[in-house]
Amino acid sequence: MNSSRQSTPTRPARYVLSIDQGTTSSRAILFDHGGAIVAAAQKEHRQILPRAGWVEHDATEIWANVRAVVAQVLAQAEINRRELAAVGITNQRESTVVWDRRTGEPVHNVIVWQDTRTQAICDRLAGDSGPDRYRDRVGLGLSTYFSGPKITWVLENVPGARERAHAGDLLAGTMDSWVLWNLTGGPRGGVHATDVTNASRTMLMNIDTLDWNEGICADMGIPPTMLPTIGPSVGVFGRGRANGLLEDVPIAGILGDQQAATFGQACFAPGQAKNTYGTGCFMLMNTGTTPVRSTNGLLTTVCYQIGEEPAVYALEGSIAVAGSLVQWLRDNLGIMSESRQIEELAASVEDNGGAYFVPAFSGLFAPHWRPDARGALVGLTRFVNKGHLARAVEEATAFQTREVLEAMNADSGQALSELKVDGGMTRDELLMQFQADQIGVPVVRPRVTETTALGAAYAAGIAVGFWAGTQDVVDNWVEGRRWVPTMEDNERERLFRNWKKAVKRTLDWVDDDVVELGGESTSSESTSSDKGRDAENSLHLD
Repeated sequence: MNSSRQSTPTRPARYVLSIDQGTTSSRAILFDHGGAIVAAAQKEHRQILPRAGWVEHDATEIWANVRAVVAQVLAQAEINRRELAAVGITNQRESTVVWDRRTGEPVHNVIVWQDTRTQAICDRLAGDSGPDRYRDRVGLGLSTYFSGPKITWVLENVPGARERAHAGDLLAGTMDSWVLWNLTGGPRGGVHATDVTNASRTMLMNIDTLDWNEGICADMGIPPTMLPTIGPSVGVFGRGRANGLLEDVPIAGILGDQQAATFGQACFAPGQAKNTYGTGCFMLMNTGTTPVRSTNGLLTTVCYQIGEEPAVYALEGSIAVAGSLVQWLRDNLGIMSESRQIEELAASVEDNGGAYFVPAFSGLFAPHWRPDARGALVGLTRFVNKGHLARAVEEATAFQTREVLEAMNADSGQALSELKVDGGMTRDELLMQFQADQIGVPVVRPRVTETTALGAAYAAGIAVGFWAGTQDVVDNWVEGRRWVPTMEDNERERLFRNWKKAVKRTLDWVDDDVVELGGESTSSESTSSDKGRDAENSLHLD
């Protein structure tokens, strides 16, 4: 008898794991070679609101949640790390954390992309040159939206932070960098890197040469040594740390969430575009390998980069408030108990009753870029009821999307023939039909709507040869539902004309007195269980 031990055959890598670190939750999703979901787990984190206009997260809590959802997915699928070909990361963009490279401890909470505390810093940087001071170099106008001024705020307001940064003790990055650094060892040799899409959202990266602009870093008081190394979106960044659940698994793809959705929607040809409907709304159009400078209020951003190939660029229209307006209606006004009830409530009336809701809670983003705007509900009469308010909330998302689409058509010189859509709000058929009616072209939803996580998985899988290339992504993409316009042109234009009048009512609201009053503490923090319940609608935020 042969007494030698029989070795167990190693199962081939059959899956790619995607880590989706979003604004209200962290998720892990396992995909097979066909792009189908095998297992998924999600865990929410607190939304910390110390003062009006301030939005923060606990980076340590987020890292713990990432570990938890990865473990849940592996257990759910009954697999181990040896069956993973690679791991991809996608993340809420612009949200920024600064931490100690030796201890891994954040020096302050994450400052979230929605946070407006850096307006004074942006105004100071703009000086006499105005908010477009850096646009030619970075593709972005000065705004509280972007990461650079958030790092500046931490260095100027956290005691000792500036000195520690200049001594080389602190690191800074967006949430992909935080997750990557921890996955690859943290204080024990963690990789401090980011990809071109996230770097393009900092206001610190040269949009043409894809490297940090030392002059702008100096203007903002940011030592470049704090910043991560910039790499392509598709490529191996590092491997999971020893003794971890993902030990030695390649971390091989990183994309900011909206670029990941564009990748997952197979928008690889110039002129193709997608719109993601989450707490915010984000439309990206592939413009090819040459950055297009917008003259109509859009952003020039990196769409993706595959290995050593030239970077592909995009025009982007960013809308700050979409699904979060539904949450506001639910949580602040108590008009409904669950977000999914918005469609039924809106369908209970034939139209908006003359009511228009402009959700400029943090000012207006694209194409207006007016930080002085604040939300307004206009056109009210005694006839208006909660059904009309629900309809006005739904229509606000569609009207904002039309504004962005028209700016995109003007910048690109070509009109979209259809709009690919994804995100939790696309399950709302009333909204999707109204969207098609407003933009006048078909709205198309894919069969697999988790395009953000899927895009990061594709990037990681392509990097290690699990997928041959982008053609596999195109082949896997399948249409799920299509909405075509049915509204008469006169009615479509009448509604949009009134929307534009409503927008004008929101402008020039903020002045010095309002800012001072708005800075007073209004809430210690809200928890994701009572105010951030995006899980029920799977609303994906930036």
